[in-house]
Amino acid sequence: MESWKLKLKGTWNELKGKIKQQYADLTDDDLLNEEGKEDELLGRLQQKTGKTKEQVKEWIDKL
Repeated sequence: MESWKLKLKGTWNELKGKIKQQYADLTDDDLLNEEGKEDELLGRLQQKTGKTKEQVKEWIDKL
């Protein structure tokens, strides 16, 4: 499993807070993370932040 997906599973509540600090316009719906739907979350983050898929993955890994 990719490291960004493992991080989402393990520390999602903490990550969500850090993401909201950097992108205050993201809503709870934007940050909804359901088991097995990590790619949908990635797509929403891409759309809202304007980053590429790889940039979002790297960003999550660094949080």
